[in-house]
Amino acid sequence: MSRIYTQVFYVLLFVCAIHSAVQAQSITVSGTVKDRQSKEGLAGVSLIIKGQSGGTASAANGSFSFSTTAKLPFTLVASYVGYGSVEQQITSNTSGIILELETVVVLGGDVVVSASRTPERILESPVSIERMSAASIRDIAAPSFYDALNNMKGVESSMQSLTFKSINTRGFNSNGNTRFNQYIDGMDNQAPGLNFSVGNIVGITELDIDNVELLPGASSALYGAGGINGTLLMTSKDPFKYQGPSFQFKTGINHVNDDNSSVQQFNQLDVRVAKSWNNKFGVKAAFSFLQAKDWIGNNFSNFDRNSRTAKSGDRNSDTNYDGINSYGDEVSQNMRNVALSVQNATIAGINAGSGGAIPNIKALMDGAFGAAIPNTVQQAGFLAGLPAALRPAVQNYLPFYVGLKANLIPDQNVSRTGYNEESLVDYNTKSLKASGAVYYNFTNTIQAVAQANWGTGTSVYTGSDRYSLRNFNIGQYKVELKGQDFYLKGYTTQERSGDSYISSILGSYINEVSKPSTTWFPQYIGNYVGARAAGQTDAAAHVLARGVANQGRLIPGTPQFENAKNAILNNTISSTAINAQDPTKSVYGAKFDDKSNLYHYEGMYNFTNAFNNVVEFQVGASYRLYDLNSAGTIFNDLYESIDIDEYGAFAQIGKKLFNDKVKITFAGRYDKSQNFEGRFTPRITGVFTVAKNNNIRASYQTGYRNPTTQNQYIDLSVGGGSQRLIGGLPEIIFGKYKLDTNRPFTDVSYRAFLASAATGTPNPALLQQYTLDSRGVRPESVQSYELGYKGLIMPNLLIDAYGYYNIYKDFITAVDVYQNVGTPASPTFVKFGIPVNATGEVTSYGAALGLDYLINKWTMSGNLSYNQIGDLPVNYINDFNTPKIRFNLGLGNREIIKNFGFNVNYRWQDKFYWNSSFASGDVPAYSSLDAQVSLQIPSVKSSIKLGGSNVMNKYYITSYGNPAAGAIYYIAYSFNP
Repeated sequence: MSRIYTQVFYVLLFVCAIHSAVQAQSITVSGTVKDRQSKEGLAGVSLIIKGQSGGTASAANGSFSFSTTAKLPFTLVASYVGYGSVEQQITSNTSGIILELETVVVLGGDVVVSASRTPERILESPVSIERMSAASIRDIAAPSFYDALNNMKGVESSMQSLTFKSINTRGFNSNGNTRFNQYIDGMDNQAPGLNFSVGNIVGITELDIDNVELLPGASSALYGAGGINGTLLMTSKDPFKYQGPSFQFKTGINHVNDDNSSVQQFNQLDVRVAKSWNNKFGVKAAFSFLQAKDWIGNNFSNFDRNSRTAKSGDRNSDTNYDGINSYGDEVSQNMRNVALSVQNATIAGINAGSGGAIPNIKALMDGAFGAAIPNTVQQAGFLAGLPAALRPAVQNYLPFYVGLKANLIPDQNVSRTGYNEESLVDYNTKSLKASGAVYYNFTNTIQAVAQANWGTGTSVYTGSDRYSLRNFNIGQYKVELKGQDFYLKGYTTQERSGDSYISSILGSYINEVSKPSTTWFPQYIGNYVGARAAGQTDAAAHVLARGVANQGRLIPGTPQFENAKNAILNNTISSTAINAQDPTKSVYGAKFDDKSNLYHYEGMYNFTNAFNNVVEFQVGASYRLYDLNSAGTIFNDLYESIDIDEYGAFAQIGKKLFNDKVKITFAGRYDKSQNFEGRFTPRITGVFTVAKNNNIRASYQTGYRNPTTQNQYIDLSVGGGSQRLIGGLPEIIFGKYKLDTNRPFTDVSYRAFLASAATGTPNPALLQQYTLDSRGVRPESVQSYELGYKGLIMPNLLIDAYGYYNIYKDFITAVDVYQNVGTPASPTFVKFGIPVNATGEVTSYGAALGLDYLINKWTMSGNLSYNQIGDLPVNYINDFNTPKIRFNLGLGNREIIKNFGFNVNYRWQDKFYWNSSFASGDVPAYSSLDAQVSLQIPSVKSSIKLGGSNVMNKYYITSYGNPAAGAIYYIAYSFNP
């Protein structure tokens, strides 16, 4: 990495030398920018030289002044959010210019970059694209711009906590969405150890966001691996265009009418400062801090870990109860198996204790009692005849002997008593984001940028478990040299897990500290037998048995519970070493130790100007290194280091034909990862102008994504230790766990085997082996066909519509298998979750329609999205996780009366079934209304906003197993926003 940064440094020095040699005489331009109606000065107006980088911004009273070496004459462009731009030709040193801007909103006038990696009007984009401008961000009714992404056409999200939301388009939604890419100022915002973005917890601050562009569907031809369902690009504000100080303070409440919590306050402070000098040097810094009480997971539905589906019953009615948001109750054992285990251990112990004089205590007791079930008097008489040293062991064994002989012990599972999520997870949500950047313009078209983004926070994320992300942090650091036709950049992402931990592991280990399972289960069964032998009903016996076994259980809120919890949280998962001889000295840990890094280097050159705009032609290349470091707490890296190299290159050529009525573009990219074969992803797009500002677009796009770093190398115990997630590379599944020589059994056949055991003697013939692909897990790919139309039916009505059809191959899914690590006569099964590729094709299709209408200062909008899964391979687990129908309606006016505006947005989506490695179940249909009213105070460059999300306070979930969200009501004061 240091070598590449050194090379970049030398390039900067070289460009500086060239600049010094050719530097021309500078001129000064100054003046004032005003509102055309009020004649008041406008602060923060962007003033740039047309076609060149750099510029300045107006001061508090609207005045501006800058020096430049640009060749005369040139055009000065003044632009401001919510106003039409104004141009002024400059021929010499100029002072006293008066530029007057008029408020205006123009549909279809936005310029986008991400669709083709080159600026173009959104009306002429060759693929579907959504854009959120600085003006619309300022007027949103949602608590943040990231929350407002749901209002875009075709966008959905999975909310795992207050600040952790995963964005998605076009189906196959998930809690941590690895099929959707997110970029901030050209930097991939993923956490290297997770391979997906952690929402916007560690991201861009609201005062520093300039615009958001979203590409639904595949985009690998331009952006490389990943993003086969969508790509989100966020761009921060340039200090040459947005200058001066600004801040915003927002305060509000949530948990209104929440059965799990009293009303809670949240606060958020955003600050931004930017300054530039002489169109040469610019700096900016931004800061944001949010503090709140998170939504509470309270889905205590009974859950079947084998099928990952809900089942009937609760803790009172089901002895094997396992609540979705209850942890520690994942630990479960079969009552008869425990009894047999105690019996065998007692036989072996007494044999050793008697020096071989009593080789089999069970046989001795059978001889003494015959076929009869011994009563308490007979049991006491038998004990009296034994040596005193052996009596305690036999006395402990007697309930199991009686229970097995009298068939009082049912062949059913019993689970330990778990702890509710609220007692284990840190709900004290925090998010601190800080960023800074330095800009230097070598020439009017060449700029260097050094940028740092860092954030830390506490939140909750749902994967195969509920993970409490506590005090984790991510830093991104970039250097970039860019010009009108090129850029070179290198950046690194540094992920640190802080004090993050797994909630189910924590719950299980608190149980173990209070009473080891090796003691708890025998106590439960022994007391159950005693109660049944005394004539109690099965239900009453279970209640008594659990009460006795739970004696000494640590109670949430007590010092003993908190001490045990903190001790476990101070140890990592990999440090856990259970000492079977002395459980009291066992070490338990639930904490991650992830310090994974990503290093990325990329460059692009646009030859369009060199070819005199006859054709558009771009080439680019990139190199990426994943450096995984989890000390064995996530990956298989306890005793070895893991690095993954990836590289790729792309080219794109476009040409306008038939008097510029048609534009055809071809693009292609080749990518290679060290663990997989190289992939070529082509893209063909066409735009046909049927009338002015009316275009039909068609595209064929391909995309692919490599298995994630966890798909490749994970080695993690989840579900309270009931399952192990392992990577799908041959070195893991075959080399470490020998799943080729000791082949596992399918999930379906294992459950059939358990069912046969419940009715009598288990039938091993029901077990069917599962054969894993010798190649291991491989990249998945998609072919996407799209036809769309975007146009202005009239100057104030914009229509955007599209339909798509996707074909996925080698779709990465997961399979649960069971490996027998015991013997055929005495099997012991270990459950593995393994990423695999689905055989055959998975198809999906859908359509969307969006309308935007302006009349005077009123804005009305609406969009409708339809998504559906098509063909599925046999035995494929359907995780489309997407409602068929969803729609948004919006209404707003920035100034319904002088300085007073409002905005409302209504959202509805249909019910659907959610399937994930954590839990599966129905997500009911829901609706939500966001609203805000705002007051502008121009005299002090301030505004006040009063608003709320889900203002009707109808609690809803977006994905099964995650907490329900209610209303958030807030008031915000902004200065110079």
